[in-house]
Amino acid sequence: MVAVGSSSVPPGHRTSSVSRWSATKYLRVFPVLVAVLAWAGTPRADEPLDALRSVLPPWVSVPIERWPSSLWVREGEQSLHVSPTSSAPRRGTAAEGAFLPAFGAQFGNGCRGAWFQVGPAAWVCGDGVEPSVRALPYAAQAARHSEDGLPFRYYFAGAAGARGYHTLVDFDVVEPAFQYDKGFAVAILEERILQGERYGLTRRGLWVRLAEFSPARPSTFQGVALSALDRELALAWVVVDRAPLYRRAGATFVLSGGSRVRFDRVGWLEEVPSASSNYVRIDNEFWIRSADIRHPTRSTLPVDEGVLHGARWLDIELASQTLVAYEGDEPKFATLVSTGRGNEGKPLATPKGAHRIWVKLLGATMDNLENEGASNYYRIEDVPYVQFFSKGVGLHSAFWHQGFGHEHSHGCVNVAPRDAAFLFAFTGPHLPSGWSAVLPTGFDPGTLVRVR
Repeated sequence: MVAVGSSSVPPGHRTSSVSRWSATKYLRVFPVLVAVLAWAGTPRADEPLDALRSVLPPWVSVPIERWPSSLWVREGEQSLHVSPTSSAPRRGTAAEGAFLPAFGAQFGNGCRGAWFQVGPAAWVCGDGVEPSVRALPYAAQAARHSEDGLPFRYYFAGAAGARGYHTLVDFDVVEPAFQYDKGFAVAILEERILQGERYGLTRRGLWVRLAEFSPARPSTFQGVALSALDRELALAWVVVDRAPLYRRAGATFVLSGGSRVRFDRVGWLEEVPSASSNYVRIDNEFWIRSADIRHPTRSTLPVDEGVLHGARWLDIELASQTLVAYEGDEPKFATLVSTGRGNEGKPLATPKGAHRIWVKLLGATMDNLENEGASNYYRIEDVPYVQFFSKGVGLHSAFWHQGFGHEHSHGCVNVAPRDAAFLFAFTGPHLPSGWSAVLPTGFDPGTLVRVR
């Protein structure tokens, strides 16, 4: 898939110093700053800068009469850089409408106003933000919690397509700003009722008539957190609609009359071959055909790829269509995935090898509209929880299919929405509050993703 739109993939990244401070020195200073601010009390918006000299960081060099309690991102998504200049490498993206903490301010190139520091090695140009009196806890602006694991509400255009307009008063008056084909998906931020009709504001800033769409019905499947007792991964999931259960009768297996359904979790105690199929014992009584289930196999710590003892990493097994999240050599979480269609070397195959997450996006639009040879076109706006690890190939939520445990994608690794939200929080670099994109740094590197 190709990511497009306002959350487009940033250019390559390199670790840089911050105003002559090395990352190591900065990390030693930043916790001290937070502790000092907590001890001194949250600065009030009406306090003059001179009264705050003792609690503000030493790199405030901008004559600001009133220090803001926070910064409001008012004009679209704003680029974040590792130092206060537009020529510095990208650090991430601040989400439109977010409120960010303000730790310091400096003048720098590429910004008419001051650059504000909003986190470790993260500066935003003041031209696109406004000082706010809103005081923030350090954990503010977390992503919307939802039972389905999705950060937004998603809708699909109906059989007749749909139209998008810049304002509600434009409907049926002017030409639409965008035409959605059947199956195109949008993320809705706000809903309004006008003259009895329901309208939604997409994350791209267009209004759509919701009668022309149908709501997404994401999969309720969810992986499993593992304990020390699960070290050998003696588990599997059913990946067919109905999997018959068998009893063993000597060298043969006979139907028991029972069955398990798709996404049921079962044990994996032993596997034996037979003339027609391999069978797996799932408990003390029943067996199941191995073709009807998916079982993750244990992997070893990839020390040759720089993964240290206790560090987090992901293992994706193409043969079983499973993912296991590790801390060092301890498996912590396992689930089903859907990888790219076709064997290695095919255009849609997921690339094997050891990769590092190089950017994380809260949402990225994916489509094939530029492929003139496509038999049919698709466009899914703001695919949630995207973690790119090999150029344009990434791990992300898929709310449009139930095919986990089978190849399904155009190269990316699809996971169910709840699993995508969990893995997005599990891996590095970590997305701070109010950000919509983040790139790795020396002190918050990208997690290793091994595809085998």
